Amino acid sequence: MADKPHQNLAVIGHVDHGKSTMVGRLLFETGSVPEHVIEQYREEAEEKGKGGFEFAYVMDNLAEERERGVTIDIAHQEFDTDEYYFTIVDCPGHRDFVKNMITGASQADNAVLVVAADDGVQPQTQEHVFLARTLGIDELIIAVNKMDLVDYDESRYKETVEEVTKLLKQVRFNTDDASFVPTSAFEGDNVSEKSENTSWYDGPTLLQALNNLPEPQPPTDAPLRLPIQDVYTISGIGTVPVGRIETGTMSPGDNVSFQPSDVGGEVKTIEMHHEEVDHAGPGDNVGFNVRGVGKDDIRRGDVCGPADDPPKVAETFQAQIVVMQHPSVITAGYTPVFHAHTAQVACTIESIDKKLDPASGEVAEENPDFIQSGDAAVVTVRPQKPISLEPSSEIPELGSFAVRDMGQTIAAGKVLSVNER
Repeated sequence: MADKPHQNLAVIGHVDHGKSTMVGRLLFETGSVPEHVIEQYREEAEEKGKGGFEFAYVMDNLAEERERGVTIDIAHQEFDTDEYYFTIVDCPGHRDFVKNMITGASQADNAVLVVAADDGVQPQTQEHVFLARTLGIDELIIAVNKMDLVDYDESRYKETVEEVTKLLKQVRFNTDDASFVPTSAFEGDNVSEKSENTSWYDGPTLLQALNNLPEPQPPTDAPLRLPIQDVYTISGIGTVPVGRIETGTMSPGDNVSFQPSDVGGEVKTIEMHHEEVDHAGPGDNVGFNVRGVGKDDIRRGDVCGPADDPPKVAETFQAQIVVMQHPSVITAGYTPVFHAHTAQVACTIESIDKKLDPASGEVAEENPDFIQSGDAAVVTVRPQKPISLEPSSEIPELGSFAVRDMGQTIAAGKVLSVNER
């Protein structure tokens, strides 16, 4: 498997546009889910009066497995194409999941945006594209899905493409790199094989488009940064923090430090996919054991790094944010919850330093009194409790965040500088 380069792929888009079905279909078409399993799901789906949901079940069953905490892997699904092996980071579509999407999408190199041809761009489509852009996803493949519901009508496809292109330009995505594919996840059109139903389309199938993605360049020259997703106690091993290495490498014998908990020790063992390994690098999901670190010493949201170059802990930080939606205005003193990597911390916006022109990035106003939906700004932020962040220019993986309040994503942004505690 490791002889091919690896990509983390997010599948994003509005809740009813067929994401789960698309993921199930991809896994099925690439032989990652055997025929008999799909058959079993099909019977199950039909019994529940949900015929056609068999592919969606593939992902949902994983979700249940996740809830039962069966595996230590961060339940992702893998599939192979000719060029890459992919790990799908399933991003649930519902609003409440936006924060998972934030910690999920920040782990993806590229994304497939699923947009239903019969429904077009929805508010959620917009939000996901916006987050993908802010969180540094490089290329989008847009699956214009449910073509079967619009009788494979070329003009409806073109309308959807136009709508999405407009949206991508709004958030300054490079639209030249985006590829559009008319698909039906339900029927399997243009997923792995060209469909006769879309004789007017001569571009790549979805799998070909995935093969054509550029290879992600692993950030190995940066120091180790590993945000902790969970901490388990495993009999015979002890305390096992689990997370994905964002930058740098880890080997047994390394001395590491967890921040902001400020504990550390020597790495004893590292496990990946239930096997012990003697080395792990960027993109690897690992469980590891550190001598002298107990279950109550560290928690989700901590970041693990080298003892001699520990993760920064912010007293305050300056950030550039874009306000997506807020019912009124945002002023100094506002304290929403910031979601960065795996941490969630309430933070106060101490000052609004500059308002930017969202299109050009130029300063439009110094020290404005307030900002509102659609505004971009530079703000100074004070976390209510310690959080580990890095300037996005140095370690982008630990420099992006989303701001949530009242059950929705208010803004997203990136860290410009950290004033360490």
